[in-house]
Amino acid sequence: MSLQVEKLEKNMAKLTVEVSAEDFEKAIEKVYQKQKKQISIPGFRKGKVPRVMVEKMYGKEVFYEDAANDLIPDAYDNALDECEEDIVSSPKIEVTQIEAGKPFVFTATVALKPEVKLGEYKGIKIEKIEREVTEEEILAEINRERNKNARNITIEDRPVKDGDMTVIDFEGFVDGEAFEGGKGENYPLTIGSGAFIPGFEEQLVGAEIGKEVEVKVTFPEEYQAEELQGKEAVFKCTVHEIKEKELPELDDEFASEVSEFDTLEEYKEDVKKNLTEKKVKDAETARENAAVEAAVKASEIEIPEAMLETQQRQMVDEFSQRITMQGMSMEQYMQFTGATYEKLIEQVKPQAEERIRARLVLEAIAKSENIVATEEDYEKEMKTMAEVYQMEIDKVKELMGEREKKNIMLDLAVRKAADFVAENAIEE
Repeated sequence: MSLQVEKLEKNMAKLTVEVSAEDFEKAIEKVYQKQKKQISIPGFRKGKVPRVMVEKMYGKEVFYEDAANDLIPDAYDNALDECEEDIVSSPKIEVTQIEAGKPFVFTATVALKPEVKLGEYKGIKIEKIEREVTEEEILAEINRERNKNARNITIEDRPVKDGDMTVIDFEGFVDGEAFEGGKGENYPLTIGSGAFIPGFEEQLVGAEIGKEVEVKVTFPEEYQAEELQGKEAVFKCTVHEIKEKELPELDDEFASEVSEFDTLEEYKEDVKKNLTEKKVKDAETARENAAVEAAVKASEIEIPEAMLETQQRQMVDEFSQRITMQGMSMEQYMQFTGATYEKLIEQVKPQAEERIRARLVLEAIAKSENIVATEEDYEKEMKTMAEVYQMEIDKVKELMGEREKKNIMLDLAVRKAADFVAENAIEE
């Protein structure tokens, strides 16, 4: 295999890859051997047709496409190893010579890592981040725990109020006619939850058990049912049940039930301690994000379109994997949401650009400050990966080739660069 690199405008390059005529012939023979069991020609038993007869009947090019598809992945990988340029996009492949007895030649048009003109990244000024936990935050956390331990009390002696859990019957009418999907019986509805269209739940406040009330609403202009969009409707509703939450008393007994502590004061101190730890951790993350964002804004980069497109596709693929792990196929997701692959690609474009800019700036800072990952850093990362994937660390290392190790070392250096920028930022 031989490689030629031609640099193009806007951080693009064309790789011309040549595979020897001998290797191309081997690829053709490999395809023939794989397919011959399915080939049938009169006068020959199925699977026994000589290659020369197949090529005579269907043309010498009959196996070219599959042979090319077999050759290109490995040839391109070898070209990547040989190429000294930093390639940052998927290739656009074009076959330029494919003929028996001659070398197989194809080109791969790719984006090259763009130059970064760093701005100020040391001593960046960022907005002060609060780390102190307030009394209101402590009480809010305790009240969340009280809500988890609340009892639902049946109410019979008062009308509905905001926050109540109700069970209702309802039927909707537009221009005096009942409409499809507008009727429900024994429907559980928490007042103020926003589960129904705007204005519906508020009008149930004051309703009494067993008495019919009319609720007048206007459907939103972008309502899912087109025939109801913007229409005025009247719902006849009857409340059958009212329940409200009864929160436990905020005392020592409550503290002992929800924690390992005997007194409310001890429980509050523990809540404060946990909230403080979380707030400090969140603050460090916010500090790093703010500092890196400022460093990115101060820098100049011209991102190749092919690099951005590759990142967009990668992000949509990551989203697809998360959806699949939740038990839904991408096809189902698109059907339920009305999304398309093209819409998703366009939707992630701003985040894709942000991700690329941050990565390139941090790589440039690492290079400028001689920040590198050590073998000790790599060993620690391998140990973490082994724990995540529940594998022996030696097995994880076996799966890592030189290219994968190089990428991981660069990832680790980028993390260190982010730490460096955050450590040198000034809050004011």
